[in-house]
Order: sequence, then C-alpha cells, then structure tokens
Amino acid sequence: MKTTIAALKEEMIAWRHHIHAHPETAFEEKNTTQFIIEKLQSFGITELYTEFAPTGVVGIIKGNKEGRWIALRADIDALDILEENKMDYRSTVDGKMHACGHDGHTAMLLGTAKYLAKHRDFAGTVVVIFQSAEENEGGARVMVENGLFDRFPIEAVYGIHNQPNMKLNHFYITHGPIMASYDVFDIKITGVGAHAAAPHLGKDTILTATQIVNGLQSIVSRNADPLSSLVVSVTQIHSGDTWNVLPQQAVIRGTVRTFNAQVQDMAETRIKQIATGIASTFAAKAEIDYQRRYPATINYAEQADIAIKAAQTVVGLQQLIIDPLPSMGAEDFAFMLQKIPGVYVWLGAGEGANLHNPKYNFNDEVLTTGVEYFVAIVNQELGH
Repeated sequence: MKTTIAALKEEMIAWRHHIHAHPETAFEEKNTTQFIIEKLQSFGITELYTEFAPTGVVGIIKGNKEGRWIALRADIDALDILEENKMDYRSTVDGKMHACGHDGHTAMLLGTAKYLAKHRDFAGTVVVIFQSAEENEGGARVMVENGLFDRFPIEAVYGIHNQPNMKLNHFYITHGPIMASYDVFDIKITGVGAHAAAPHLGKDTILTATQIVNGLQSIVSRNADPLSSLVVSVTQIHSGDTWNVLPQQAVIRGTVRTFNAQVQDMAETRIKQIATGIASTFAAKAEIDYQRRYPATINYAEQADIAIKAAQTVVGLQQLIIDPLPSMGAEDFAFMLQKIPGVYVWLGAGEGANLHNPKYNFNDEVLTTGVEYFVAIVNQELGH
C-alpha cells in the first residue's frame, strides 16, 4: 500500500498547487468542483452527485463485495485573504487564498479516491465528500439539510485537518470534543446624538458601548463554571465619523465559543441581559442579534478508536497523540457528526505559518500520510 500511495505524491502535489493558484471562496467553488469531477471521472468513478450544495461533489466508490457504507470528507474552499507568499503557484486571485490547507485536503482525498478506485478489495462502499463552504458559511450543514445522509446509508464519516506547528506526520486523535461551537453576536446601541461640546444633551452610545464590553468580560469570570471552557470575545466596535459629534449609534460584534450546550445557552442569555441592562442604565437602547453558526465538534469514542488503530498502522504508536487538549476554533464537520457517528482528527504539518495567515502554505509532505490514513480507515471499517 505505502509504495503505491507514495507513487501518487507528485501527482497530488500538482493537483494541490493548481487548486492553490486558483482559490474560490464559499459556494463559489465552481472551477474547483469541475476540476474534482474531471479527476474523479478519470479515475473511473462515474457515480457522482452535485445536488447537495451549490458547489462541491460527492462520489461513490463500491468495493468488490457488498457491505457497510462509510464516508471520507475534505473541504474545498479558500479564504478572503491576500496571499503574501511568493512561490510560483501562489494565488492568482487578489484577496483570496488557500490559507487553511483545504487545497491539501482536497488533493489528499483525490489521491485516496484514485487509490480506492484501483484497489477495490474491500467489502462495502466508500463515499468521498468534497464539501464546499466550510469557512463561515456552513457548507456541511447545507449538505446535511439537503439530504446527503438520507440519500445514502452512510454509517460513519471521517474528516482530517492539517495543523501547522504540530509535530510533522503525527496524528492527534480525541475521544469527545475536539473543536468548539461558534456563535456570533451583534449589539446595536441607539442613543441620542449630540455635539461633543454639549454631551449633556445626548445619550452617549460610545460610553454605553465601552461599559457593555467591560460587562461582557464578567460572563467567563463570574457566570461560567471555572472547569467549563468558554470564550467571549469582542472583536469589533463601530461608531462615529468625526471628532466633535457624539454618535447616535454604536455597534459591538463578537464571538462565543464553548463545548457545552448549557454553557452556550447561559452565555447567550447573559449577553442579552448585560447589553440591555447597561444600555437602559445609560438611557440608551440595545438590540441584540445572536446567531449560532456551528455546533461543537464532538468525536464518537468508537470511531476515535478506529482512527487510532488506522493511524497506528500508518505512523506507529510513537507518532500518535491520544486525547490532546481540544481547540476553541470551530469546524462545520460538526453538523455531520450531529447526524451520524464519526471522528475528526488533526495531522501535524510541522513548523510554518499558522492557519488563516497570509504566509500560510500547506506542507506537501503530509499528503501521502493523509492518504495512507484514509485507506487504513477503509481497511479497518470495510476489510474482508
């Protein structure tokens, strides 16, 4: 297996570099989707479906015997970031780049699909999911809502993400929560505008906003159990246009992240109470728009054990990190795990720029490791 997969490396690098040079963001990945379809068809995979989302594709690979159905997933979208790298395959689209490694994940799953199409010595069916719009827009949710797991009898789903600044070609596999939920909030404060020289004639929205920001910091320190994980971060404040006017409105935006649904409920309630209460104290009005974007990504124990066995066959026990600390980042693979069992693992990519950094670049040295892992999952789940 290893020799055959190793022979795919240069081809996968070429695919990855092509995708990197032509980034497309959420639900705009039309050319990327067409590229994937053409490759899958060239591998002899002809049962393809594109109806589960505006972009992205699902392929069906049947083994030489009947059996269970499992799915392997890769995300395909880029980010709205201006690339600062100078290599010859850098982004050709100003303001867009593959800064999270989805180009590598796509190449990895294409390599897996090519291998499985030629080596169908497994009992069952493998569904390869090339999912669009992971970044912010919840492409996984769209595919689930459009019936992906109702259409096919998939019993488990497996995902992988490269992680820069984690040990190269080491697998990090967690039983239970691995990524946090992702909520966002907008607080619109309305007061009475006034000349800066006569503040007593107005209702100061900037003063109100600063007090609300301070109040929100008490949620983690005074409302959450110290043993629970919770982040409440204010990331934007917008108000005013000039030096001598107290603005009529101010807007506060931010994010909430946790692993626990009850903590999530509490945080939402307290944000609303604090914002409306403080605004009322300063004779202003606060309107809160709270949106729950992604749920927490919570691995299933059984699939985590399968992943551990698969990873061990690829890199050995010495390159396995079991139950590392989870991340407060978020991942829409969570929507798939809410529907069926599965596991999401990290693959260490060695030293480099962090994810979502304009100097980030996927490490091609992990491509074959990722394919070997996916194939090992198939062997674990669907082996004769």
